[in-house]
Amino acid sequence: MNYFKNKVAVITGGGAGIGRELCCQLAKLGATVVVADIREDKAKKTAEQIKDHGGSAHYMRVDVSSESDVQHLIEDTVLQYSRIDYMFNNAGIAIGGDVRDLTMEQWKKVMDINWNGVLYGSTIAYRVMAQQGFGHIVNTASATGLMPQPGNTPYCASKHAVVGLSQSLRFEGADVGVKVSTICPGHVQTDIYKNMTVANVPNEKVVESLPIGAMKPSVAVDIILKGIIKNKDMIIFPDSVRWAWRIHRLFPALLKQAWLQKIRSIRRLKDGGVTR
Repeated sequence: MNYFKNKVAVITGGGAGIGRELCCQLAKLGATVVVADIREDKAKKTAEQIKDHGGSAHYMRVDVSSESDVQHLIEDTVLQYSRIDYMFNNAGIAIGGDVRDLTMEQWKKVMDINWNGVLYGSTIAYRVMAQQGFGHIVNTASATGLMPQPGNTPYCASKHAVVGLSQSLRFEGADVGVKVSTICPGHVQTDIYKNMTVANVPNEKVVESLPIGAMKPSVAVDIILKGIIKNKDMIIFPDSVRWAWRIHRLFPALLKQAWLQKIRSIRRLKDGGVTR
């Protein structure tokens, strides 16, 4: 697979999870990767590991909720490499719980990272790519960007926004040489939910409630890269998510009990076990 050889790829959230795996696999395939993460130590570790294995990478500390940070990331990349071939807007966090228990500060934090971070990365990179006449923007949404996720509503809302942005921008970019793809994975073995704050629920209970059999990041990234090569508009996986999405669109009433069970399970985990 020489599709990514000598290409320049910027990956936000590149210090861990899917982002880290994207950096490593792209570098192995011959791309130069820019590892961007708010946790500078993790970004540095990823870049150094890539270089130790003969790949090309450098890292930057970037807070994607800061427009100026994202602007600097993209400008610095263009200054160093004269172009950007891929912009992966991947950084994200999750804060959930019963909406009655969530603060506006928590809502704002999720939207600043999951929505504004993708908005800044997409629109700033889009201008650069439109001017150079080529490029591919890849935005990480989620299965929850396609369907409800009660008990994780801020995350769900942010990912729905990412899907809408990406799908619309794909058509805007078609005539100026810019491709746009949206990643909508199910549960992948990353730390996003292990680090998740759930209002009034101890973190250990959250971890215990995580679904088993989650996909490995390496498998997820293999699917993502194959989707990018095919210029897929939506990269949805695994198959269970794709089928659930189809059922939700065609027969939404069939999944009503599943959505109700999600919020009821969160309420059962709350301190005091309040279920309503």
